[in-house]
Amino acid sequence: MPFQDLPARLAEVKAKIERARERGGRGQEVTIVAVTKTYGPDAATAAWDAGLRDVGENRVQEAAVKMTEVSAPVRWHLIGHVQRNKVKQLDDFHLVHSMDSGRLADALDEHGRARGRPMAVLLQVNVSGEGTKGGYEPANVEAEAERLAGMTGLLVRGVMTMAPFESDEATLRRVFAGARDVAARLRAAGLPATELSMGMSGDYEIAVEEGATLVRLGTVLFGARSA
Repeated sequence: MPFQDLPARLAEVKAKIERARERGGRGQEVTIVAVTKTYGPDAATAAWDAGLRDVGENRVQEAAVKMTEVSAPVRWHLIGHVQRNKVKQLDDFHLVHSMDSGRLADALDEHGRARGRPMAVLLQVNVSGEGTKGGYEPANVEAEAERLAGMTGLLVRGVMTMAPFESDEATLRRVFAGARDVAARLRAAGLPATELSMGMSGDYEIAVEEGATLVRLGTVLFGARSA
């Protein structure tokens, strides 16, 4: 049976999340997004059977194939970069975590208006300033927030960020606090930005302490990736 140790792994992760939530003292609910990229459709089914309801994929094409092979009614999240010419393929996603530019925002807004239902998205912000990561710069958020607030085809539900790999605790906290600040600025502009997608298998406990409401977990749940 594939992923037979998932229930035990999940129980340990949930306990760590609860302790981190208590340490942080922010009172937020935390949703685990089980990241199933490279694992195959059976990982999404195993996640559902273990009690998880949210599954994350990095690539639109890979997710589209899995959606046809997974009968469990999981909520699919797109957590990887999306090209503007792929926005019409996003209708089956519960939430797009990676709205990383004004041009993509325009394309998502246009599609949301065309289909008659806003696209639920998170604004990806590059708090660390790494050149290899996409996302808005925090300094540009105010101007963009005003623009986004006028878009009827978008529902900006919060912020997503990624910390640099192998960061020390001080860097992690700076990045996660920066994302929390961006979300507050989006709310000040009138956007319903209550979600904070931050934290992965190596740093999710600190992310929860800093206010994460969505944590994106793969290897800590499913084991080492095969690809």
